[in-house]
Amino acid sequence: MIILSSTYTAPIEQVDALRPAHIAWLKTGQAAGIFHGWGRKTPPTGGVILATGTRADVEAFAQNDPYIVGGVATVEVIEFPPAFLAPGLEALAG
Repeated sequence: MIILSSTYTAPIEQVDALRPAHIAWLKTGQAAGIFHGWGRKTPPTGGVILATGTRADVEAFAQNDPYIVGGVATVEVIEFPPAFLAPGLEALAG
């Protein structure tokens, strides 16, 4: 399982200007079977994406995020093998 944790580095207005392209990118990741969930942090200082795949593939895909390309966010890639997953979350085991 891989968690992508983004942090905004620009004012929220600049982030929101890229939001439609970012959402389209998220949906592309979902259609490709890479992304399994996402959401904005509270307060809105960035976001979190739940992903599966190889670290190299997920990192490469993350670099195409319009927020990263547009220079309004950074991303941290956190990989871990789940020791426990609740029923229904088996897809996150990778």
